[in-house]
Amino acid sequence: MPFSRRRRIRPVAIDPATGRKISPLPFIGLVLVVSSFFLYAASGLLAPAWAVVLLMLTWVAMLVMCFVWWTPYPKRVVVLGVVSWVWWFVAVTAGGVFLDWTA
Repeated sequence: MPFSRRRRIRPVAIDPATGRKISPLPFIGLVLVVSSFFLYAASGLLAPAWAVVLLMLTWVAMLVMCFVWWTPYPKRVVVLGVVSWVWWFVAVTAGGVFLDWTA
């Protein structure tokens, strides 16, 4: 077998400036936060204007936290991405039930 002694190489992204591995976790978290934007932007169909403004402010705060936690806490960025989806669902559901938001 000519290839039996061949060394297997795993593709790893390396930062050329520092030589460290690049983690995919912050990218996954950012995709989750950015993909939840359409929920927050379309909340005007379900919630009053003041609630949409508050929801959009919380989304912007989560987006900023993604970039703040990008390098020091990459796992937190993924958790924040999941929280962005859950927070929208909880906020809109609670507003509909307790504050009687109607379209």
